[in-house]
Amino acid sequence: MSQNTPGLGILMTRPEEDAGGMTRALEDRGFRVFPEPLIRICFPDGSPPTLDGVQALLFTSANGVRAFERRSGRRDLPVYAVGDATADQARAIGFKHVDSAGGDVRALAELVRSKVTPATGTLLHVAGSLVAGDLAGNLSEVGYTVERAVLYESERAETFSTRTLELLDNGEIWGVLLFSPRTANVFVKLIRTANRNKVVHSLTALCLSGAVAEAAAVLDWKHLLTSSRPDMETLLREIDHMQGANDV
Repeated sequence: MSQNTPGLGILMTRPEEDAGGMTRALEDRGFRVFPEPLIRICFPDGSPPTLDGVQALLFTSANGVRAFERRSGRRDLPVYAVGDATADQARAIGFKHVDSAGGDVRALAELVRSKVTPATGTLLHVAGSLVAGDLAGNLSEVGYTVERAVLYESERAETFSTRTLELLDNGEIWGVLLFSPRTANVFVKLIRTANRNKVVHSLTALCLSGAVAEAAAVLDWKHLLTSSRPDMETLLREIDHMQGANDV
Protein backbone atom coordinates (compact mmCIF):
# COMPACT_ATOMS: atom_id res chain seq x y z
CA MET A 1 0.00 0.00 0.00
CA SER A 2 1.69 3.21 -1.14
CA GLN A 3 1.28 6.59 0.50
CA ASN A 4 -0.11 7.83 -2.81
CA THR A 5 -2.47 4.90 -3.37
CA PRO A 6 -5.75 6.36 -4.65
CA GLY A 7 -8.99 5.34 -3.10
CA LEU A 8 -8.11 5.09 0.58
CA GLY A 9 -10.92 6.80 2.47
CA ILE A 10 -10.39 9.12 5.42
CA LEU A 11 -13.16 10.44 7.61
CA MET A 12 -12.69 14.16 8.29
CA THR A 13 -14.25 14.91 11.69
CA ARG A 14 -13.24 18.57 11.94
CA PRO A 15 -15.76 21.41 11.68
CA GLU A 16 -16.11 22.62 8.11
CA GLU A 17 -14.40 25.95 8.92
CA ASP A 18 -11.17 24.17 9.90
CA ALA A 19 -11.09 21.26 7.49
CA GLY A 20 -10.07 22.84 4.19
CA GLY A 21 -6.28 22.84 4.38
CA MET A 22 -5.99 19.32 5.73
CA THR A 23 -8.53 18.02 3.23
CA ARG A 24 -6.58 19.48 0.30
CA ALA A 25 -3.29 18.07 1.60
CA LEU A 26 -4.78 14.60 1.92
CA GLU A 27 -6.46 14.73 -1.48
CA ASP A 28 -3.12 15.76 -3.00
CA ARG A 29 -1.77 12.50 -1.56
CA GLY A 30 -4.45 10.47 -3.29
CA PHE A 31 -6.83 9.95 -0.38
CA ARG A 32 -10.58 10.29 -0.62
CA VAL A 33 -11.74 12.56 2.20
CA PHE A 34 -15.29 12.29 3.50
CA PRO A 35 -16.59 15.11 5.74
CA GLU A 36 -18.30 14.11 8.97
CA PRO A 37 -17.95 17.04 11.40
CA LEU A 38 -18.52 15.78 14.92
CA ILE A 39 -18.49 19.26 16.47
CA ARG A 40 -20.64 21.95 14.88
CA ILE A 41 -19.78 25.60 15.42
CA CYS A 42 -22.28 28.46 15.71
CA PHE A 43 -21.39 32.15 16.03
CA PRO A 44 -24.32 33.94 17.67
CA ASP A 45 -24.63 37.71 17.55
CA GLY A 46 -23.78 39.65 20.69
CA SER A 47 -21.99 42.61 22.20
CA PRO A 48 -18.20 43.00 22.11
CA PRO A 49 -16.27 41.50 25.03
CA THR A 50 -15.17 43.94 27.73
CA LEU A 51 -11.44 44.57 27.37
CA ASP A 52 -10.90 47.08 30.18
CA GLY A 53 -7.90 45.97 32.21
CA VAL A 54 -7.12 43.09 29.83
CA GLN A 55 -3.42 42.72 29.08
CA ALA A 56 -3.63 39.85 26.56
CA LEU A 57 -6.01 37.53 24.73
CA LEU A 58 -5.81 33.74 24.96
CA PHE A 59 -7.13 31.68 22.06
CA THR A 60 -7.45 27.91 22.25
CA SER A 61 -8.94 27.48 18.77
CA ALA A 62 -9.17 29.23 15.43
CA ASN A 63 -12.91 29.42 16.02
CA GLY A 64 -12.24 31.63 19.03
CA VAL A 65 -10.36 33.99 16.74
CA ARG A 66 -13.22 33.96 14.23
CA ALA A 67 -15.71 34.66 16.99
CA PHE A 68 -13.64 37.58 18.30
CA GLU A 69 -13.37 39.01 14.78
CA ARG A 70 -17.18 39.09 14.56
CA ARG A 71 -17.57 40.88 17.89
CA SER A 72 -14.64 43.30 18.17
CA GLY A 73 -12.42 45.49 16.02
CA ARG A 74 -9.61 45.61 18.58
CA ARG A 75 -6.33 44.21 17.29
CA ASP A 76 -3.83 45.96 19.53
CA LEU A 77 -3.64 43.42 22.36
CA PRO A 78 -1.01 40.67 22.47
CA VAL A 79 -2.32 37.22 21.56
CA TYR A 80 -1.22 33.87 22.95
CA ALA A 81 -2.49 30.99 20.83
CA VAL A 82 -2.61 27.27 21.59
CA GLY A 83 -1.13 26.26 18.23
CA ASP A 84 0.18 27.47 14.91
CA ALA A 85 -3.12 27.29 13.03
CA THR A 86 -4.81 29.42 15.68
CA ALA A 87 -1.90 31.86 15.63
CA ASP A 88 -2.05 32.10 11.84
CA GLN A 89 -5.76 32.87 12.04
CA ALA A 90 -5.07 35.66 14.55
CA ARG A 91 -2.44 37.17 12.27
CA ALA A 92 -4.77 36.88 9.29
CA ILE A 93 -7.37 39.13 10.94
CA GLY A 94 -4.82 41.78 11.88
CA PHE A 95 -3.18 40.95 15.20
CA LYS A 96 0.51 41.89 15.15
CA HIS A 97 1.80 40.49 18.44
CA VAL A 98 1.03 36.78 18.30
CA ASP A 99 2.84 33.92 20.05
CA SER A 100 2.04 30.25 19.48
CA ALA A 101 2.44 27.57 22.13
CA GLY A 102 2.66 24.96 19.38
CA GLY A 103 0.88 22.43 21.54
CA ASP A 104 -2.06 21.96 23.87
CA VAL A 105 -3.68 23.93 26.71
CA ARG A 106 -0.90 22.98 29.11
CA ALA A 107 1.71 24.26 26.66
CA LEU A 108 -0.26 27.50 26.30
CA ALA A 109 -0.28 27.97 30.08
CA GLU A 110 3.49 27.47 30.13
CA LEU A 111 3.93 30.02 27.33
CA VAL A 112 1.86 32.60 29.18
CA ARG A 113 3.83 32.07 32.38
CA SER A 114 7.07 32.64 30.48
CA LYS A 115 5.86 35.83 28.78
CA VAL A 116 3.37 37.57 31.06
CA THR A 117 3.38 38.74 34.68
CA PRO A 118 0.14 38.44 36.68
CA ALA A 119 0.30 42.00 37.99
CA THR A 120 0.07 43.57 34.53
CA GLY A 121 -3.62 42.81 34.07
CA THR A 122 -6.32 40.30 33.32
CA LEU A 123 -6.04 37.58 30.69
CA LEU A 124 -9.13 37.07 28.54
CA HIS A 125 -9.71 33.53 27.26
CA VAL A 126 -11.94 33.73 24.19
CA ALA A 127 -13.71 30.39 24.16
CA GLY A 128 -16.70 28.36 23.09
CA SER A 129 -19.48 26.79 25.08
CA LEU A 130 -17.46 23.55 25.34
CA VAL A 131 -13.95 23.97 26.72
CA ALA A 132 -11.16 21.39 26.61
CA GLY A 133 -8.62 21.40 29.42
CA ASP A 134 -8.42 23.79 32.35
CA LEU A 135 -6.49 26.79 31.11
CA ALA A 136 -7.97 29.15 33.71
CA GLY A 137 -7.21 26.72 36.53
CA ASN A 138 -3.62 26.18 35.39
CA LEU A 139 -2.98 29.92 35.38
CA SER A 140 -5.10 30.95 38.35
CA GLU A 141 -3.21 28.63 40.69
CA VAL A 142 -0.02 30.61 40.04
CA GLY A 143 -1.58 34.04 40.50
CA TYR A 144 -3.05 35.05 37.15
CA THR A 145 -6.53 36.48 36.78
CA VAL A 146 -8.24 34.75 33.86
CA GLU A 147 -11.69 35.62 32.58
CA ARG A 148 -13.56 33.66 29.93
CA ALA A 149 -15.60 35.20 27.14
CA VAL A 150 -17.89 32.61 25.55
CA LEU A 151 -18.32 33.95 22.02
CA TYR A 152 -19.31 30.84 20.09
CA GLU A 153 -21.20 27.63 20.63
CA SER A 154 -20.01 24.07 20.05
CA GLU A 155 -22.61 21.37 19.54
CA ARG A 156 -21.79 17.67 19.53
CA ALA A 157 -23.17 15.56 16.72
CA GLU A 158 -25.86 13.18 17.94
CA THR A 159 -25.60 10.63 15.12
CA PHE A 160 -23.44 9.73 12.16
CA SER A 161 -24.81 10.69 8.78
CA THR A 162 -26.40 7.92 6.73
CA ARG A 163 -23.59 8.25 4.20
CA THR A 164 -20.89 7.75 6.84
CA LEU A 165 -22.61 4.64 8.18
CA GLU A 166 -22.74 3.25 4.66
CA LEU A 167 -19.06 4.03 4.11
CA LEU A 168 -18.13 2.31 7.36
CA ASP A 169 -20.28 -0.71 6.65
CA ASN A 170 -18.89 -1.05 3.11
CA GLY A 171 -15.27 -0.89 4.26
CA GLU A 172 -14.56 2.33 2.38
CA ILE A 173 -12.96 4.13 5.32
CA TRP A 174 -9.30 3.45 6.09
CA GLY A 175 -8.60 6.18 8.64
CA VAL A 176 -10.42 8.53 11.00
CA LEU A 177 -8.89 11.95 11.71
CA LEU A 178 -9.30 13.00 15.34
CA PHE A 179 -8.08 16.45 16.36
CA SER A 180 -9.19 16.83 19.99
CA PRO A 181 -10.07 14.62 22.96
CA ARG A 182 -13.61 15.98 22.76
CA THR A 183 -13.96 14.90 19.13
CA ALA A 184 -12.52 11.48 19.97
CA ASN A 185 -15.04 11.11 22.78
CA VAL A 186 -17.89 11.99 20.43
CA PHE A 187 -16.65 9.46 17.87
CA VAL A 188 -16.48 6.74 20.52
CA LYS A 189 -20.01 7.54 21.69
CA LEU A 190 -21.45 7.51 18.16
CA ILE A 191 -19.71 4.25 17.24
CA ARG A 192 -21.21 2.60 20.30
CA THR A 193 -24.64 4.13 19.78
CA ALA A 194 -24.64 2.92 16.17
CA ASN A 195 -23.46 -0.54 17.27
CA ARG A 196 -20.44 -0.34 14.94
CA ASN A 197 -17.72 -1.43 17.40
CA LYS A 198 -16.57 -4.26 15.11
CA VAL A 199 -16.09 -1.85 12.21
CA VAL A 200 -13.35 -0.08 14.18
CA HIS A 201 -11.20 -3.26 14.01
CA SER A 202 -10.39 -2.38 10.39
CA LEU A 203 -9.80 1.36 10.94
CA THR A 204 -6.75 3.48 11.71
CA ALA A 205 -7.13 6.32 14.19
CA LEU A 206 -5.11 9.36 13.08
CA CYS A 207 -4.66 11.37 16.29
CA LEU A 208 -3.23 14.87 16.58
CA SER A 209 -1.81 14.33 20.08
CA GLY A 210 -1.32 11.88 22.90
CA ALA A 211 -4.37 13.25 24.70
CA VAL A 212 -6.48 12.57 21.62
CA ALA A 213 -5.06 9.06 21.30
CA GLU A 214 -5.81 8.37 24.95
CA ALA A 215 -9.47 9.28 24.42
CA ALA A 216 -9.67 7.19 21.23
CA ALA A 217 -7.89 4.15 22.66
CA VAL A 218 -11.01 2.85 24.41
CA LEU A 219 -11.97 1.42 21.01
CA ASP A 220 -10.18 -1.55 19.46
CA TRP A 221 -8.58 0.06 16.39
CA LYS A 222 -6.51 -1.78 13.82
CA HIS A 223 -3.86 0.92 14.20
CA LEU A 224 -3.59 3.97 16.45
CA LEU A 225 -1.28 6.63 14.99
CA THR A 226 -0.29 9.45 17.36
CA SER A 227 1.39 12.56 15.99
CA SER A 228 4.65 13.33 17.79
CA ARG A 229 3.77 17.03 17.67
CA PRO A 230 0.24 18.46 17.76
CA ASP A 231 0.30 20.16 14.37
CA MET A 232 -1.02 19.32 10.92
CA GLU A 233 2.35 19.19 9.19
CA THR A 234 3.72 16.60 11.61
CA LEU A 235 0.56 14.51 11.43
CA LEU A 236 0.72 14.54 7.63
CA ARG A 237 4.38 13.46 7.67
CA GLU A 238 3.56 10.60 9.99
CA ILE A 239 0.64 9.51 7.81
CA ASP A 240 3.10 9.53 4.89
CA HIS A 241 5.59 7.50 6.91
CA MET A 242 2.95 4.99 7.95
CA GLN A 243 1.83 4.52 4.37
CA GLY A 244 5.43 4.27 3.14
CA ALA A 245 6.22 1.61 5.74
CA ASN A 246 3.27 -0.44 4.42
CA ASP A 247 4.21 -0.01 0.75
CA VAL A 248 4.10 -3.27 -1.15
